Amino acid sequence: MNQSPEGDFRSTNPHALAVILEASETRSIIASSDIFDIRGNLLWARNQPVSNALQRRLMDRALKNPIEACLIAEDGVDIGKLTAAMEDLLAGDGVLAPMLRPHAGVLRRGMGDIHLHPVVQLLLSAAQTARPALFGHAVEAMALAGALTCATRDASDAAVTAAMTAGLLHDIGEVYAAPEFGEADAATRLDVETYRQLVVHPHVGQVLLQQLTDYPADIARAVGEHHEHLDGSGYPHRATGEALSSLGRLLAAVEEALSVLRVPGADLHHVGVALRVIPHEFDDTLVGPFIVAARSASPMAARRSVDDLRQRLSRLDTALRHAPERVREALPEPCSEPLRRIADLTLGLLQRLRDGWNESGLWSPDGVDADHLAEAEAVQDALRSRLLEIGRVARLASAEASEDDRACVERICALLIEGLVRPA
Repeated sequence: MNQSPEGDFRSTNPHALAVILEASETRSIIASSDIFDIRGNLLWARNQPVSNALQRRLMDRALKNPIEACLIAEDGVDIGKLTAAMEDLLAGDGVLAPMLRPHAGVLRRGMGDIHLHPVVQLLLSAAQTARPALFGHAVEAMALAGALTCATRDASDAAVTAAMTAGLLHDIGEVYAAPEFGEADAATRLDVETYRQLVVHPHVGQVLLQQLTDYPADIARAVGEHHEHLDGSGYPHRATGEALSSLGRLLAAVEEALSVLRVPGADLHHVGVALRVIPHEFDDTLVGPFIVAARSASPMAARRSVDDLRQRLSRLDTALRHAPERVREALPEPCSEPLRRIADLTLGLLQRLRDGWNESGLWSPDGVDADHLAEAEAVQDALRSRLLEIGRVARLASAEASEDDRACVERICALLIEGLVRPA
């Protein structure tokens, strides 16, 4: 992503700059101050509109001040435009509407108090033009984070505003990733490079907010935690339990909910299943509002026949039952310490899946009937997705391992899903 782990924003990220330049073709983005390189050479004058010539000037140059702090979108995103986008969610018939409408008044008040720092305003404005799906996701997360805060606690307006701000900013780090590594795409791909690009963005977003803006520390921290799970199965740090902030837990549930809703045909029923399918993966208090809201929506509908789902459940049961044994058999003797740690991580995550599988009662596929087909299908989809995710986690953990160890991890990943991935 071109920023170092420490977040040296003096080196311009090419992907963020590309987003800004694309937006500048239809928006007024100008230099808010003179832009100098680290040696004091003037590269771009204040008030000069951004153009592709800026990219050539910045090539391989370290800057005195980060480019994000030197530009402003004059006609970019503001509170009025964010409010209009949220009103579309409230007034529409989208799947989130039953979650949002009961809290419309509080959400509107919270929106009025959101602070848009110039750096964030620039990046959101550029994303709205160049990556509209990312901007739309940010607006949905903003509204959903506010609604969940209202639904799960006796929240002050200030707490709702903080949650909405965190939701709006949670994926700001994705602006610094190549567009092909966006989450909607990466979620369906298993290669390690895609996953490595994906796991960096929470940290980049956190460091950006800490170094270039004046947002409170708890909001920056929550942005860095929005893909962490309570059981340690998230990323980038696989943090657990009390190590996660309450706002970070909220964003993790919001992110998972919106990820589930990306699947065609998914609704709030599917979100409720996904958030509780693995015991203690997410904050239990955040699951209830989705279940309550789903009752006012249409009943969950299955996409598959009983026979098809029974076959899928049988394959999943076989994969989960034999996975630990396959992992252990794939390990060489002697086994290196890095490979042993990867195997222990994999086995721990598999046990979490098995716990969820056992609690679901679906280990007996023949017991699934038409009346429970839709929920059984949702559980199967959620657990299958988690099993594929274990492969990504193992591959990422092996990135710095030896060639032999990486080859072993590849064998383990193939064995985990053997017989599971079949055409729909």
